[in-house]
Amino acid sequence: MSAVPEAGITRAAQYAFAAHIRDPEHAPAPADVEPRRMAVYTELFYNNIESLLAANFPVIRRLHDDDAWHRRVRDFYREHRSHTPLFTEIAREFIRHLEQRVEAGADDPPFLLELAHYEWSELALSLDEAEIVAVDCDAEGDVLQRVPVLSPLLRVLAYRYPVQHIGPDFVPSEPSPQPVLILLVRDRHDEVRFTEIDALTAMLVERLGANRNLSGLACLDALLHELGRGGDEALRTGGTDILRLLRSRDAILGTLRTPTRDA
Repeated sequence: MSAVPEAGITRAAQYAFAAHIRDPEHAPAPADVEPRRMAVYTELFYNNIESLLAANFPVIRRLHDDDAWHRRVRDFYREHRSHTPLFTEIAREFIRHLEQRVEAGADDPPFLLELAHYEWSELALSLDEAEIVAVDCDAEGDVLQRVPVLSPLLRVLAYRYPVQHIGPDFVPSEPSPQPVLILLVRDRHDEVRFTEIDALTAMLVERLGANRNLSGLACLDALLHELGRGGDEALRTGGTDILRLLRSRDAILGTLRTPTRDA
């Protein structure tokens, strides 16, 4: 006897089971599953997803009342097809869902996608497998006179909305006049910290990331020269303060052990 028809029946039952769990209000439950047992599965699966999203996106959760929040979770649960079964990736899947809603012209708050990315970034960096202790550098090196070594656990985030201030008491109606730039770092104690930065800091971090042979001060001078501010001593002093700040936040871990070549 062929197993193909039986396999087809099993697959159909699985699809019906999953469809009801995703959307119990519109997809009928499988006829051969006891309603009480089906309700347990439905509640268990939904509660797992809802609690994960609430934990990973606490600000977004607080912006919604209970009914609105559960509608949003249900929309994600019903509509989105995840690329991974890993629970640690559910937050990233939620962002993909919001991206798809933006593309479809959904009536979400215009800042919602950026806020979700901001909240997810902390989780993503906390799970990053890179380790500061694995970086070979001179932790006591002078970042001004030698080649700075950036942490692999550093990100510069750019947004249109002031996501770091959004909450129930502040919901922006318009983007910020200037890009909102945020430095995200996981430090030596595995604590993830956000710092709002200016454009000069962001550009300096980018330059340091590509630098292999110039001292921190030489990188700063080259950047100021490109910006047409090479003679601005006040800005140069501010730039040296930025280098020291990056060092204090573990964005710069130290310096290369090899000699430097100044520009």
